[in-house]
Amino acid sequence: MLNQRLQQKLIQKLSPQQILLMKLLQIPSMALEQRIKQEIEENPALELEEGQEEPPQEEMSFDEDSDFDNEQDDEEEYDTKDDEFSIDDYLSEDDDDYPDYKTSVNNTSADDERYEVPFTSGLSFQELLIQQLGYRRLDERKYKIGTYIIGNLDDSGYLSRTLEAITDDLLFGLNIKTNKRELNEILAIIQSFDPPGVGARNLQECLLIQLKRIDEENPSPAIELAILLIDRYFDEFAKKHYDKIIKKAEITEDQLRDAMNEILKLNPKPGNSVAETAKDNHYIIPDFIIQINDGKLELSLSSRNMPELRVSKLYNEMLETLSEGKKGRAEKEALVFIKQKIDSARWFIDAIHQRQNTLYNTMLAIMKYQEAYFLTGDETRLRPMILKDIAEMVKMDISTVSRVANSKYVQTPFGTFLLKSFFSESMQTEEGEEVSTREIKKILSDCIEAESKDKPLTDEQLMNILKEKGYNIARRTVAKYREQLNIPVARLRKEL
Repeated sequence: MLNQRLQQKLIQKLSPQQILLMKLLQIPSMALEQRIKQEIEENPALELEEGQEEPPQEEMSFDEDSDFDNEQDDEEEYDTKDDEFSIDDYLSEDDDDYPDYKTSVNNTSADDERYEVPFTSGLSFQELLIQQLGYRRLDERKYKIGTYIIGNLDDSGYLSRTLEAITDDLLFGLNIKTNKRELNEILAIIQSFDPPGVGARNLQECLLIQLKRIDEENPSPAIELAILLIDRYFDEFAKKHYDKIIKKAEITEDQLRDAMNEILKLNPKPGNSVAETAKDNHYIIPDFIIQINDGKLELSLSSRNMPELRVSKLYNEMLETLSEGKKGRAEKEALVFIKQKIDSARWFIDAIHQRQNTLYNTMLAIMKYQEAYFLTGDETRLRPMILKDIAEMVKMDISTVSRVANSKYVQTPFGTFLLKSFFSESMQTEEGEEVSTREIKKILSDCIEAESKDKPLTDEQLMNILKEKGYNIARRTVAKYREQLNIPVARLRKEL
């Protein structure tokens, strides 16, 4: 039964400008450059400006006495009231004297060095294989099948799809009726291409393809034994059950060691060995740069890829022209359109300003909090730090700090690191001192690195070592930290 009732609700909503700022905060500098280009293409009232000198208020440097209480909160609410339109809000009395910095965002200095990121061009992994396929004398039908199989290889060079599924795809997609036997024949041709091992359906087949290729060119007893190990005792080899392999294959430990040395030379992911693969071109552009000058830390934003923005002077002139004289329907629509575009451009420029200030203030708080680490590079000097600690220092919401820390990199004298890697939980030692879990992971990693490879340390032994150092943690916690460090169990770390 339908009825009417009166109800009051208190709802908090974000303005479009706040949403824009939140989106800009969470993207790194590399993606921000593309975002700015997209905004310029969509908004004709926003344009680039060349040769603009950096205004004084944009200069950012590290100050030991910096007070976060006086900084403007990045989540300041915009005034979105629909006030009566006034041309004075957009133009000054003398447009020629209107300072450009009020409608521009400048993030570089005239003394800054500009660097271009080098991108290589060449054949992709699939294009290289298709090129080799063209060297074979195949009819059009087999060439299409081979091209389709190559297109189904992943970036590592493996064929993860079954031949039955490819058979169905060829029938419904290309109207080519084939069978598993023909596909195996064409797949064998692809598996003979370079780099060795491409077209394999699993790791075992990938290693066998490479070993057989080596055996054809340079046969040796070690290679023959390596083929036997991968072909017949792959499960035991993967689990490092060396005693079982020696007993079943009736070989000596020296023979097993020679065969393993040959296997370790192989490439488990042949697709990644192609230098021209597009996904191999990974470049990290840091968002922050920390330097040590006379024993003090200096922070700066990496802004060399940030173009300078301003509101288009042409649109300001068009707005001034349309605001004068009589206005018909077309003139009013044009006036509203120009006003909206100028507002949007100003909001975007202001959001960029606020993004830069928020990034700087947040990184400054992190640098102060972890000052001992950034001065020495010693991971054991890292203090326990969570998002709430930094949010309280800069007086921002935890979600804002999280957006800043997400996918941002900081360049230090000791390397370039992901910003969120400095956040860690705390743990108390036997003396009651709070230490970072990252410090414990560092000690755990050092212990494993220094262990005897023929008798690796078990999780229980690692737990006892940490307890001797004053870190009272359980064995399952040791296993969790080891997995977070991508370190396998003791049995898989064993070497002959």
